Amino acid sequence: MADSGAQRSLNVLVAGASGFIGTELVRQLEEAGHTVVTLTRGEPRPGQHRWNPATGQIDLQLVEDADAVISLGGTSISRIPWTPSYVRGLQSSRVRVTKTLVDAMHAAANPPEVFLSASAVGYYGDRPGENLTEESPKGEGILPGIVERWEAEAIAAPEQTRVVRFRTGLVVGRGGAFGPIGLLTRFGLGSRIGTGQQYWPWIALYDEAAAIRHLLTSQLSGAVDLEGPVPATSEYITTRLAKAMHRWHPFVIPEFVISGVMGAAGRELLLPSTRIIPRRLLDDGFVFRYDTVDAVIDDTWGENSE
Repeated sequence: MADSGAQRSLNVLVAGASGFIGTELVRQLEEAGHTVVTLTRGEPRPGQHRWNPATGQIDLQLVEDADAVISLGGTSISRIPWTPSYVRGLQSSRVRVTKTLVDAMHAAANPPEVFLSASAVGYYGDRPGENLTEESPKGEGILPGIVERWEAEAIAAPEQTRVVRFRTGLVVGRGGAFGPIGLLTRFGLGSRIGTGQQYWPWIALYDEAAAIRHLLTSQLSGAVDLEGPVPATSEYITTRLAKAMHRWHPFVIPEFVISGVMGAAGRELLLPSTRIIPRRLLDDGFVFRYDTVDAVIDDTWGENSE
């Protein structure tokens, strides 16, 4: 991929920089020559600044000085069970993070040129048999409702700020939501999830960060799907991982077990089929380092991986 971001050094303010995706994103941004300032809710280290989205507290000068703002924040969706209070927290945490940043942009004399706001493929819900793009309508369920409200806050950014809502699926790497899958497989507990025929929209960690970096200097706005260009089923992904690790893949976890043990979390995270082609990203000229899930699994867990 031609690094258009190298043509101009940007001041980039990042919320959620310490997480799985954020750490890789900051590394790539700095490597590309951008100046990165990060927000933290804890004790700040050099280059970090404290904020509190629960109360709307943020240093307005940080937003004034930013050419771009990237938001990756929000409570993890992987904790179970999804109690009613936890579901409310999933939505409110994302709304508060986004609203705090958007309110600061409106208060700034010079709003940032671009706002890249994390979103999720959960917007589409369970869509077996469909080929989905950014033009596809919202699905049914808890996650589609959360994502719709989350994105509505991002859209409220100042008119002169280009807004991108990047919808991410399963990020493949040594951590994040993929971490437990890798750990279970390493211990010989790799399993088929339900029928295994549901499509899991995946993307390599490197490409997730590279695509966000690409969007900094792209002219795209609105919803953009960040997924690998070759769709894969859950059974293919888990089987392929077991093969790369030289482990068995002996078990099947039936749908009724997933639903019974994990409740709504299992039904909305593991069992939906969401077959997505990242049409807008491809049409915009982004080139994936890992265009198949085989490539990223082999590079991360294969014999030649570190």
